[in-house]
Amino acid sequence: MLLCVSASHKTASFELLERLSVPSSPVAPLITEHGGECVQGAVVVATCNRFEAYVDMDEPVTAGVALGVEATLAAIESATGVPARELEGSYTVLGGSEVAEHLFAVASGLESVVVGEGEIAGQVRRALTESREQGTTSAELERLFQRASEAQRGVKNSTAIGRAGRSLVRLGLELASSRIADWSTQRVLLVGTGAYAAATVAALRDQGAENISVHSPSGRAAKFAAKHGLHAVSAETFPMAVAHADLVITCTTSEHHVVSAATFAAGRTAVEAAAPAATGCPVDHSGRRLVIDLGLPRNVDPDVATVPGVDLLDLETIRLHAPLEELQATDAARDLVRDAARRFVSVGERKNITPAVVALRAHVFGVLDAEVARVRARGDEGGQTEQALRHLVGVLLHTPTTRAHELAETGRADEYIDALSALFGIEVAESATSAERPVADAG
Repeated sequence: MLLCVSASHKTASFELLERLSVPSSPVAPLITEHGGECVQGAVVVATCNRFEAYVDMDEPVTAGVALGVEATLAAIESATGVPARELEGSYTVLGGSEVAEHLFAVASGLESVVVGEGEIAGQVRRALTESREQGTTSAELERLFQRASEAQRGVKNSTAIGRAGRSLVRLGLELASSRIADWSTQRVLLVGTGAYAAATVAALRDQGAENISVHSPSGRAAKFAAKHGLHAVSAETFPMAVAHADLVITCTTSEHHVVSAATFAAGRTAVEAAAPAATGCPVDHSGRRLVIDLGLPRNVDPDVATVPGVDLLDLETIRLHAPLEELQATDAARDLVRDAARRFVSVGERKNITPAVVALRAHVFGVLDAEVARVRARGDEGGQTEQALRHLVGVLLHTPTTRAHELAETGRADEYIDALSALFGIEVAESATSAERPVADAG
């Protein structure tokens, strides 16, 4: 049974999501450890606006939900220090068929702060890769995440959802545009060299920015600058670059603040000390500066907002300005996601019903073999009676086998299993055949 424990921008504060995003150790292995034999696998998707654990439970539905949630919350507390009581009211629980539709929607950007943003698809793929590296994936989770990527590509290629929403980077720059008359004159400092940083460079150039510098807390600035045609800023000159920039954009995975009020103070002191020597004129700090923090955990200390002449724009503020969905494109994308989820569940239900079909066939062929043995003992000239009996059994089994798959695809596998028990006394292990059913939200 598949289970999803989800805390996102829709249910939790950014402060809580920030704490969840900096585990001291990977969460997925801890889920499998706390869940014991009941947990077959776990994949954790952690982004700037969500933390989700996808768990494959080898347990009947009623017990599996409680065990899976308990294992997940225990793992979160072990890895992040956030106790379960603090998460109450900030997460939802999805089970069975709901899990596929949710993940497919997440991967397609339908559950993002900005609907249609493209970064999430790569983050979902990386979550599966990390799970493989940690040895915590399972066959069903592999199937789930691979189908999620297929669903995302289908939505991207068949709808206008990518244009209905905008990425967080571009939305942040659009908000900044209200105070920037000419992007080509702006001195821009980018802090970070990952995927978001590359997207930011492209978005800045689309806006017309030309003077872009980059700094990397991890020392990758020179390589990134060479690749993208930027100016690299060293650790020694970073405070001065911050004070000198018109726009600072941070998007690193650093667990600590990379820009603070102290950074501005040190930078302005350095600029003032250097400027008179070079020009004989004092430095003018009266112009407005803008800092955009795209990091989670936050890259920028909130005290930056207290620096005179500096405005701070963070993810929480960007979320408040997220555009309204373009309903037609979003509705079409939702339909595609639901169809993909139904296909996923249909295949899964066929797998669930297979043990029951096998049990029925084993029972019938057992009866057949006994009857054939009796016929042979009485003398079956040329084996014609045996041939007729085997043909008859094949014909009779065709309809029950077909109906098994039809019932499974409509969520009625339990009816088939109950009928086998009532009519033939065939008992099928519940853990092998229980159809996945949705569970109510919790938390």
